[in-house]
Amino acid sequence: MREATLRDIHQTARRLLVTKGSAAVTINAVAREMGMSGPSLYHYYASRDALVDAVTADFFQELAEAMEGDRDKNTGASLADRFLASCRAMRTWAVAHPAEFEWIFASPVGGGQHQPDSARRAAGMRFAHVFLDMIVEVWNTRPFPVPDLGEQPERLREQLRAYSRLIDGRLPAEAVQVYVTGWSRLYGLLCLEVLHQMDFALTDMEPLFEQCLGELSDMLGLTQVS
Repeated sequence: MREATLRDIHQTARRLLVTKGSAAVTINAVAREMGMSGPSLYHYYASRDALVDAVTADFFQELAEAMEGDRDKNTGASLADRFLASCRAMRTWAVAHPAEFEWIFASPVGGGQHQPDSARRAAGMRFAHVFLDMIVEVWNTRPFPVPDLGEQPERLREQLRAYSRLIDGRLPAEAVQVYVTGWSRLYGLLCLEVLHQMDFALTDMEPLFEQCLGELSDMLGLTQVS
């Protein structure tokens, strides 16, 4: 019964987010929608931040599952096709769930992402590794061209090396630069689309997104990897 109530709480919070915005997601508002009292809801979540973190974890899990599902849908697909499928799944989810996308990416709510043992952090890491793991697989299959680390600004080199250590050296610092460049382009393009920042010029962003995917494929050498 507790699990069923938690699901109802999450669904109610999501409905408030989608229909009224993130500011409307409060303990009292969720309780009121469910016919409960605020104090009753505190038996499930000790604070709004705790509720927000749990709901955010749901969103990350849902997005990761969508990306993994499309990536693995065709077991005989090439590495390039699986990479493209996961990226397209991310856009499909983002466009279909703009409020949820903005909640977790464009204007993150709550602070649980910094807690090492939080469900929100674990779910966020699962999502992040969908893209990272694909880049690592590409690198291990056929290393792609990388920039000369010695030509990069020292502060950038330090950060790239630090992240390489953080992921246990699965990508060298030079490849990390390619990875973060690719991710920032995809993420930036989705933010522009979902937040309607390109509406002044483009009402259909899919062709631009596909163009970006083609450029990333070339950058990663995916057109040569089967």
